[in-house]
Amino acid sequence: MAPVYKIAVIQLYPKPLDQKGNHAKAVTFLREAAAQGCDLAVLPEYHLTSWVPESPEFIPLCAEYKTYLEAYCQLAKELKMNIVPGTIVEKHTSDTSPDELHNVAYFISSTGSILSSYTKKNLWHPERPHLTSSSHTPHAAFDTPLGKCGMLICWDLAFPEAFRELIAGGAKTIIIPTFWNLSDCNEAGLKANPLSEKLFLESTLVSRTFENTCMVVFANAGGPEGTRIEKGGFLGLSQVAVPFKGALGKLGQGEGMSVVEVDMQVLEDAEENYRVREDMGRSGWHYEYSLKRDVRTG
Repeated sequence: MAPVYKIAVIQLYPKPLDQKGNHAKAVTFLREAAAQGCDLAVLPEYHLTSWVPESPEFIPLCAEYKTYLEAYCQLAKELKMNIVPGTIVEKHTSDTSPDELHNVAYFISSTGSILSSYTKKNLWHPERPHLTSSSHTPHAAFDTPLGKCGMLICWDLAFPEAFRELIAGGAKTIIIPTFWNLSDCNEAGLKANPLSEKLFLESTLVSRTFENTCMVVFANAGGPEGTRIEKGGFLGLSQVAVPFKGALGKLGQGEGMSVVEVDMQVLEDAEENYRVREDMGRSGWHYEYSLKRDVRTG
């Protein structure tokens, strides 16, 4: 019998540069998720600082990343709950820059151990002058108390190749912290459809679950109370998506938390029907060249 997991997606409005306040709010939600018996809780991308790289305060805040990473490890151990604390922007020194910024997601186990980390690979256009991509580092699946998982970040979800590499490594669950809003669309797109980015996410997230027989845990930033989606800005839509059923516990635009129970048998049933992993694992599979690495499904 397949396990049943309780998963929380936490949709926060990150107040720009208020790292301490945003962390305190995240901890409140995480404690509530643990009180509801969650096995996993996921926060959004940029949940500590928001995305304000032009501010002179931004890089000094990013230099404090170890303090918050250690705090989340201690909290996961205290709560006995697996946590993906969205993303944390880290300041590093390299041969080419004293202020190299990495946008990193961590999977922290219920014992407080870091099981894996992932640095955002596919940077959104405004991020490229500020962040350093993980570039050619492979997308790697990893073992967790919830089975084999993979992590992507925001714009990564637009690339089917990223999913395929994780699925080829055996991942059943793809966790995606995100900072995606309506204004990410250009003027022509907004003219054609002011809610274009909403359509993008609602079309793509569930499609990825079918085409990969996987679960997607998607935690996006939300808007401050009282804002209207028609005016642009934060989009929300945090959800847990699975094949056959679609989006579970989907949130609206504002802050909040959604807790859903997922019977992982749905993934086995989807694979039995679609046989995606079976095809990917076949010797001589006709798309094998596109993976470029000697990996097989698990």
